[in-house]
Amino acid sequence: MRLEERVAELEGIVAHFRQTVAELQEELRKRDRTISAQAERIKELEAALEEFHRAGKRQASPFSKGEPKPDPKRPGRKSGDAHGRHGHRMAPAGPPDRELDASLPSCCPDCGGEVEHERDAEQWQVDLGEPQVVKTRFRVAVGRCKKCGKRVQGRHPEQTSDALGAAGSQVGPTAKAWASFLHYNLGLSWVKVSRLLTRLGVPATAGALCQASVHQACTDLVPVHQELVRVANSSPVLVMDETGWRLNGGHAWLWEATNAVVTLYWVARGRGFEQACEVIDAGYDGTIVRDGWCVYPCYEKAKHQTCLGHLLRRAKHLCDDLPRWARPLPEAAKVLLKDSLAARELASAERAKAAAELAERLESLCRAETGHEEVRKFLAHLEREAPAMLTFLYDERVDATNWRAEQGIRPAVVNRKVWGGNRTDRGARAQSTMMSVIRTAAQHGVDAIDYLTARARSPDSGLAILLG
Repeated sequence: MRLEERVAELEGIVAHFRQTVAELQEELRKRDRTISAQAERIKELEAALEEFHRAGKRQASPFSKGEPKPDPKRPGRKSGDAHGRHGHRMAPAGPPDRELDASLPSCCPDCGGEVEHERDAEQWQVDLGEPQVVKTRFRVAVGRCKKCGKRVQGRHPEQTSDALGAAGSQVGPTAKAWASFLHYNLGLSWVKVSRLLTRLGVPATAGALCQASVHQACTDLVPVHQELVRVANSSPVLVMDETGWRLNGGHAWLWEATNAVVTLYWVARGRGFEQACEVIDAGYDGTIVRDGWCVYPCYEKAKHQTCLGHLLRRAKHLCDDLPRWARPLPEAAKVLLKDSLAARELASAERAKAAAELAERLESLCRAETGHEEVRKFLAHLEREAPAMLTFLYDERVDATNWRAEQGIRPAVVNRKVWGGNRTDRGARAQSTMMSVIRTAAQHGVDAIDYLTARARSPDSGLAILLG
């Protein structure tokens, strides 16, 4: 009997433990569900945070980076002399085209009293007069060879076409150059350009202007663009970048390669190394200043300089978003990057010494251990980019950031927002050529409109004139 009681007692204990285990297992399942839900929520919040950071620097619509501040600062410069020289519009040079008198009123406008003349002052005003449209009629001599019977016609140096008959009335090269400049540089659509020229006295349809501009870009300017490509590929330093574009309603990319001498743009349907090599050869052996996009290191013969501005912004975001215990390493990266930028001000010998010390600090930082995944990813990125982080300290021609490419690509992004990109591949080629020519001309102080006009009249107006 005692054995049966002992067995019953043990069975009760086993049942109790089984119930306890079942309760604990249910509790664990609840915790697992809670942890899973929290992990999903953390993932959603991290994605939202990443989207917030991307929205702050995105080069697409919407234009606003957030809601306006409830109490914004007063626009403009502060009063007083602390902010620098007060500028003003200078009087135009040369004699005036006309002079007008602003006479005193017959009586005081406030009290009606008599007004006494004391002195005369001057005010200048610069304005636009009525546009002057130049209509040119060419008397084209047409003849025939007595020997072979071939038709022959004359050509004046100011003519840009041999067309006669139905195509005998054309828009001149200066108006076409203005149309190209307004569209490719200032971002006006062809319809708006047509309206503007018509208002100024040169009626032309949007289609005609577009066709003329694309024809010039894809024929007359092709040798010039080829020369620009040759100059870029032989340059010691290039700054490269890319941004989203639209081509025939689909996704594409606008690439850029620039330096102090030349700027090249090209539209491609991809963002890979193959598309980068469409203009900049795979064997380029100069120095490429670029961001951290994985395609650029594929230029294996080139030296590289990664943009420290991008790294500094990423470190700052980590310091702002991570918990306090995970911030020391991003903070150390910020200090290292700022010290690297400050080393630019040192003399050559001191700069080389500082570069060696910074390289040691960078190596030590990349070997540091961290328990946060985002910090681990950042350190891994720094380790990959380490060979390209301090090139600018050994070569004064190299910039520490890709600011040249950022500034060069911004006008194109604004234009894309206005009219959305290109509809055809031929239009994309024209876009690339025209933007390259106009931007390079601006770099050398050459008036792009004058150059396009001269090029239309004389194909010999090549690279030498473009580069000033």
